[in-house]
Amino acid sequence: MNIFLTGATGLVGGELLVTLSKRSDVDKIFCLLRSKSEEEALIRIKHVFDLHQDEYDPSRIVPVLGNLFDDNLTDSLKTNKLLDQVDAIIHSAANTSFSRVNDDLVERANIGGLNKILLWAKDLPHLKTFLYIGTATICGKDVKDRIVHEDESPNLDATHLVKYTYTKMKGELLIREHLRSDQILVARPSIIMGDSRPIMPRSPVILWAMATINHLRLIPVNAHAQLDIIPVNYAAEAIVALLFANRKHHVYHISAGEAGATTALKLAKTLESYFDEMPPFNFINKAMLNQVKHWTRNRLAPESELYSYRKYLDYWKETFQDKSKLRLLFTGIDPYLEFIELGHVFDNTRLLEDVGIENSIPADIYINNSMNYVEKIDVLEGAIDP
Repeated sequence: MNIFLTGATGLVGGELLVTLSKRSDVDKIFCLLRSKSEEEALIRIKHVFDLHQDEYDPSRIVPVLGNLFDDNLTDSLKTNKLLDQVDAIIHSAANTSFSRVNDDLVERANIGGLNKILLWAKDLPHLKTFLYIGTATICGKDVKDRIVHEDESPNLDATHLVKYTYTKMKGELLIREHLRSDQILVARPSIIMGDSRPIMPRSPVILWAMATINHLRLIPVNAHAQLDIIPVNYAAEAIVALLFANRKHHVYHISAGEAGATTALKLAKTLESYFDEMPPFNFINKAMLNQVKHWTRNRLAPESELYSYRKYLDYWKETFQDKSKLRLLFTGIDPYLEFIELGHVFDNTRLLEDVGIENSIPADIYINNSMNYVEKIDVLEGAIDP
């Protein structure tokens, strides 16, 4: 099989590249890379393999220069005759920012970029599968505290917390406009955080949120809400296995499911066992986030309930010094708290039955392997573009 992969240097795409390269039934992997030259592209690919000392065979991995923002991307792909060999496309590239400042970029990359790939893909002579990496969270914020099934999405009436999930929903609809149903495969990972192996994760994405929660200790969120979190290596292994499986469906959740879900409280207990010099975790009502924001601006009314947690307010003053830093953290972490409050668990029955893969290890257990990395995350830097 010859595969065209986008996002090959990203969190998920990097793991997909390495996982695919280990399969003897994969002949060539063409990687779309935003680079100035082929030499630079090859260096970027090599870095993907060097991170965890994986074996790299340059004869099987072919860089293709281009990016999702390039107006000429479709034409450049069509004129590259090497790509006529492609049997499968895995579209992993995406802008995953939750920041409203980046909404335009998110839409241009996740919808505009996808459209350019599809305009090329639909005319490929040997295309069997277009594997779109979406997200289970396209179900929106109207669904709460229950198990979510694949057939519930995409739903045009869903209300989205961030532009990212909206564009991923639109992406699924766009694919259906361009390709035959038998060519379409949608993998919807749940929340991807860290790596279950005792190695450095490829990216601090989502781990930043956990590191921030660890620093704050007083958290305005429901501690018992279910959280569906999986490690990136599990996501990649499941997605690749799905590509080669005898599938009965076109859409699959790549998720922890009911058996592998966790909670904020369970994650907090894991964190406390490593960072016991900090105040104990305390979870308060999400509605009190507004009081926190007022406090950081010195506008909190004297009778406010937040003052009953003065121990934590004093801790924040001592730790962050400047209240503007605390405002930055809470602005960045707010969308993550919203997602936690939803209590989503994504049914993974299809994946377990059709692929035969085992359940993911719960996040509060596997995250032990990432604690050294969590400790080094600069939470203030990450808050600038969560």
